[in-house]
Amino acid sequence: MFKHILVPIDFSAPSDAALDYARTVARQFGATLHLLHVTDDPYRAFYSAEVYVPEVEGLREEILSDSLARLKGLLRTSDLSDLHAMAEAVIGTPASAIIEYAGGRGVDLIVMGTHGRGGMSHLLLGSVAERVVRTAPCPVLTVRSAPKPAEASQTKADVVEEVPAAMRASSTVDKQC
Repeated sequence: MFKHILVPIDFSAPSDAALDYARTVARQFGATLHLLHVTDDPYRAFYSAEVYVPEVEGLREEILSDSLARLKGLLRTSDLSDLHAMAEAVIGTPASAIIEYAGGRGVDLIVMGTHGRGGMSHLLLGSVAERVVRTAPCPVLTVRSAPKPAEASQTKADVVEEVPAAMRASSTVDKQC
């Protein structure tokens, strides 16, 4: 069912939880795991007709190199050997870059963390996860945070059984809207 699973990583607790879920699903389906970190262009905020900010040589490359090193630090040896995991860092707008990556690499499932913001902070900051869910070329599983200690006693088999049920529920809700 799933051959390529994408996990967008922003180095937050929800993205760590999403990575754990993605590992479980990837093992269950024998899928390849793709980790992606998207960094905003450091100069984007400064581009305007009234302001000129000279670019610092090598800044983008350094940011990408550091991000890639952090991504590789999240990968376990078993991720590389069993899941053929790969990591990539890009500069761009997070939601757009995630969608572009998924479409360009035949991703079957995106598993991503969400911060669960609501109210004014959601209005002001927006939600990358929401934009990805609305425009992704494949199913998207969102993970809010790491399991609470009481939930940690759940076996991986229990989690894997919950994932398809959650997907069925999600597709039912989408069809009703």
